[in-house]
Amino acid sequence: MNVIEIKNLSFKYEEELVLEKVDLEVEEKEFLAIIGPNGGGKSTLLKLMVGILKPLKGEIKLFGKKPEKNLNNLGYVPQNTNININFPIKVIEVVMMGHTSTKKPLIGYKKEEIECARESLRKVGMLEYENRKIGTLSGGQRQRVMIARALCSHPKIMFLDEPTSSIDVKGQREIYELLQKLNKYMTIVVVSHDISIILEYATIVAHINKHLSFHNVKNQKRFFTKDKHFCEVELLQMLGKRND
Repeated sequence: MNVIEIKNLSFKYEEELVLEKVDLEVEEKEFLAIIGPNGGGKSTLLKLMVGILKPLKGEIKLFGKKPEKNLNNLGYVPQNTNININFPIKVIEVVMMGHTSTKKPLIGYKKEEIECARESLRKVGMLEYENRKIGTLSGGQRQRVMIARALCSHPKIMFLDEPTSSIDVKGQREIYELLQKLNKYMTIVVVSHDISIILEYATIVAHINKHLSFHNVKNQKRFFTKDKHFCEVELLQMLGKRND
């Protein structure tokens, strides 16, 4: 079953064409890594998939519907989480922000919402930090909290934009191992510069540089939109074969 279907997608900022004739299909519980050069359109494609941006041409469907009709099935961790680490807010309070559709500011959160937030923290290994101030956590720990916040919406697809930027190597691996565990229950879509995730964690890869080139790394097959395409995926596969 395809949970994401993109057909003939194009997008531009003012007069600059950023994406052109992009086609992509993602099946349920795949781990999609979106890679490519800076300015190639990676984050733009992610924002189009979650409905923040609107296509110039073409269409995007999630579970057969437009993104804005499927918000209750999506979890989104943006590159800039807009969390002021100097603000004295507790971890559990940050996670409960994921209940945007049911929160009632005048009376606070329901008991079941608090329990859901605690369960989300448990899933990302951060429950013991629920009463810590968000600013006291490491970068990797804060990213886990942001993922827990997204989990509060009970998503079927989790979208993440550069989730390991400004995190040390150990923290990066921990985040990807967490996403790999979550991938057993949901589809994962992550924008990343960390090419090492391709063969170790992702099942499929989309290389974006205005156009899209698709790679099925799970089965060690290669599918290209252009005959002359060559990127880091091919290089890693070549090196891997030499080391076998």
